[in-house]
Amino acid sequence: MVARLDDWGTPAWIGVMVLGFVIFWPIGLAILAYMLWSGRMGCSARTGASNWQQRVAGKWERKMERWGMQAKAYAPTGNSAFDEYRQETLKRLEQEAEEFHTFLDRLRMAKDKSEFEQFMAERRNRPADRDQVRTGQSADNGAPGGAPQMG
Repeated sequence: MVARLDDWGTPAWIGVMVLGFVIFWPIGLAILAYMLWSGRMGCSARTGASNWQQRVAGKWERKMERWGMQAKAYAPTGNSAFDEYRQETLKRLEQEAEEFHTFLDRLRMAKDKSEFEQFMAERRNRPADRDQVRTGQSADNGAPGGAPQMG
């Protein structure tokens, strides 16, 4: 059933979720949680609409071929050398696009790691935290031992 809903895309999942809420609200809530957890809502940059669009485009091309129609964006020109060159160029561009997306993912991961390490270094080197620990003062009220100040 999950594969069939994936074939229909996010609108099918949303319809099933709404139906689940109508029948019994915990079912709808469980479906919503599953959709968010699995990335089927299409909110993530790595999943969602692009994967669904690729699956739909592939199915459409297979159906068109079965019907004897041309489903590709570029119809053959009749010149086999040019058609082969165009196909190789498109494959190369798709491969480069995939490599570029992988490169961007690595850059994002490196940036996230760098920011986290900077945060941890600043946290370790905060002088206010050391002074509070030495004097036994709480950060929220400044009184020793965490007792509220009077006065």
